[in-house]
Amino acid sequence: MNIEWIVIRGSGLVAYGLLAASTIWGLIVSTKVFGRAVKAKPLTWFHESLGLGALIATGVHMVALTMDQYVEFGWIDVLVPGVATWSPTAVALGVTAFYGLAVVTLSFYVKGVIGQKAWRTIHFLAFGTFMSALIHGIMAGTDTGHPLVSGMYIASGVLVAGLLAVRVIQQRSAPERPLRTRPAPAGQSAEPRASVAASAGE
Repeated sequence: MNIEWIVIRGSGLVAYGLLAASTIWGLIVSTKVFGRAVKAKPLTWFHESLGLGALIATGVHMVALTMDQYVEFGWIDVLVPGVATWSPTAVALGVTAFYGLAVVTLSFYVKGVIGQKAWRTIHFLAFGTFMSALIHGIMAGTDTGHPLVSGMYIASGVLVAGLLAVRVIQQRSAPERPLRTRPAPAGQSAEPRASVAASAGE
């Protein structure tokens, strides 16, 4: 077994593990399972750091793939979905997951420019990114049959699905904010104005 293949396998597993951890942590932040015991800023910073680590590990994974002489991936194979001839569906999902991860992770650094609403919309890509990476790992990973690896895939999938269900239930059961009135000049009736709800999480 050559060093390139070891790096490919290791970086791929690390990238998936960090991506799964980032997705799970983001859902923990948005569902507020810690309540007020932990401040939101450290939780968000950790979430951001996990995503950045996953992006770096994915970059190492892709570079190592272009260096391996067994499969013979070129840069176009690892950058353009559907081009690779080896396990094309799995590789296309991996490439798509890379771009999704890049957009979601880098959105942290332009949040002040694009605004909270656009940032939250972009963050919904994280769920598609996670699913693409999960299927990619299962289909293309040579270690999928290992108990620890298959256990990681199952556990992370169950956790993300469970926390996402909690988040959806929270949003559906949240009471609507009442309308509040805008002060009106004397002699005019007050005009109702919808209050702006502060969005929590992603």
